Amino acid sequence: MADMVDKGGRTSGRSGRERIRTLAQAALNADATVDQVDQVLTGLGETLVDLNKATRNLDTTLERFNETINHINELAPRLTAMVERLEAIVDRVERIVGVGEAAVAPLAATETAVRGWVKAIRDRAHI
Repeated sequence: MADMVDKGGRTSGRSGRERIRTLAQAALNADATVDQVDQVLTGLGETLVDLNKATRNLDTTLERFNETINHINELAPRLTAMVERLEAIVDRVERIVGVGEAAVAPLAATETAVRGWVKAIRDRAHI
């Protein structure tokens, strides 16, 4: 055991009983401190177990997220191809509509002219 600390050469007026009482109190204080440290370490151990569970759950979630991102990456080229096909279809429909409008334009002009003639005849005939 280590030697006791020298208190600077002063002489102690304490009796043996007082010294034993002081040592006993110091031992009780040390025992209480050890109990407190033990409680803190126990709580820390429980916290570490919970943290380990949370980390495992986070790892699982990150793996699923990574799988989802990989699926999206696999789908992206197919989606791009589908969008390109739809754009081609829309272009063809726009051309068809343009041709239809061009074909109908003379008919619409003829209809307007015929209506004008019919109206003029009715106006002259007072019908």
